Amino acid sequence: MSSILEEIETKIEGLKTSTTKSNIGVVRETGDGVARIEGLSDVMLNEMIEFPNGVFGLALNLEETEVGAILMGDTTKVSEGDEVKTTGRLLSVPVGKALLGRVVNTLGQPLDDKGPIKTETFYPLEKIAPGVIKRRSVNQPVQTGLMAIDAMIPIGRGQRELIIGDRATGKTTIAIDTIISQARLNKAAEDAKDNDYRPLYCIYVAVGQKNSNVARVLDVLEREGAMPYTTIISAPASDTATNQYLAPFAGAAMGEWFMDNGMDALIIFDDLSKHAVAYRQVSLVLKRPSGREAYPGDVFYLHSRLLERAARMSDEFGGGSLTALPIIETQAGDVSA
Repeated sequence: MSSILEEIETKIEGLKTSTTKSNIGVVRETGDGVARIEGLSDVMLNEMIEFPNGVFGLALNLEETEVGAILMGDTTKVSEGDEVKTTGRLLSVPVGKALLGRVVNTLGQPLDDKGPIKTETFYPLEKIAPGVIKRRSVNQPVQTGLMAIDAMIPIGRGQRELIIGDRATGKTTIAIDTIISQARLNKAAEDAKDNDYRPLYCIYVAVGQKNSNVARVLDVLEREGAMPYTTIISAPASDTATNQYLAPFAGAAMGEWFMDNGMDALIIFDDLSKHAVAYRQVSLVLKRPSGREAYPGDVFYLHSRLLERAARMSDEFGGGSLTALPIIETQAGDVSA
């Protein structure tokens, strides 16, 4: 009897207990790439939510009794009654020079069959733009390689310059020519061993484009030798509205890494009209109140918080820059819409 007691005592002494706090909820309904979850009390806005089968969601609507989340990944794996839990993390993407020369999706996963992307650094998609104190005025040009633009509408590093026009007016062509121009200048400075020249790395974000168009852009950049200095983020028309909505923010995060490390980057959003349409779709499915043309009220904040992340940093904060060239497609010359 005593030996049994001793054995129980030793087992009790060797018992290790630990507690983990996790916030758990249940999927009430799902459909159209959105899930409504009950029981998540401590969830934060834009927090990642873990679903079963490796699917993740992003908390966008925090309501009194439920949480509206947009789903990333295979939405068919999420069903009513599934148990979900909060992660305490923001959605992040890989950043760094390892992404140069690659074609990736919204989450930074490679689409070009060139193997995994080797980087240790991750940046959150949503980040507050640098404040007034951290910035300095634009003082260095971006040569687009188009003489008419460089002479009449010069663009500086850290600036935001809108490219606006109807469909098939050459908006993407201007952007691609600018990327090729940067690649040639970067290559010339490398060959001349000019240590004073700061290369300008490019990020091309394709939102809602046809896959054939993205393939054509990739082919042109490879033919002109611009891909070693360029990253392409592809969220084509066949992708979910969630991925199209998040793609420009992923591109901005990748560009911010260059800016934060004292380098210069150029980001092209092609185009923000389709981005607004994707955001409208997400908002309507989440049952947010709509305004003119069914766009949600914060569609202006959507683009302003994205473009404000382009900046020229002062020398105390590294002196890097992020230049943005957003593209907007007008309908039959209607600039006001």
